[in-house]
Amino acid sequence: MSNAREALNELKWRYDRKLEGIKVYYVHRGAPGDFKVLDGEDIEDLGRSFIKLLDGEIPYHRVFKISKDGEVVFSRERS
Repeated sequence: MSNAREALNELKWRYDRKLEGIKVYYVHRGAPGDFKVLDGEDIEDLGRSFIKLLDGEIPYHRVFKISKDGEVVFSRERS
């Protein structure tokens, strides 16, 4: 998959619109290691430019890795 949005959309539709077992790793300056991990169950919607959560949004360009049940399905170099 060429980008984070494509990867998440494919996983969403492949698994009956459920993002269970998915981990999204994204750059978050100031957090330990400068990244955080989001559970797929916390995703409210996959917008055009952002992952929408109950309490905010994460731009896709910050996502550097996505895994499903421990298997990496998307990765790119952290920026």
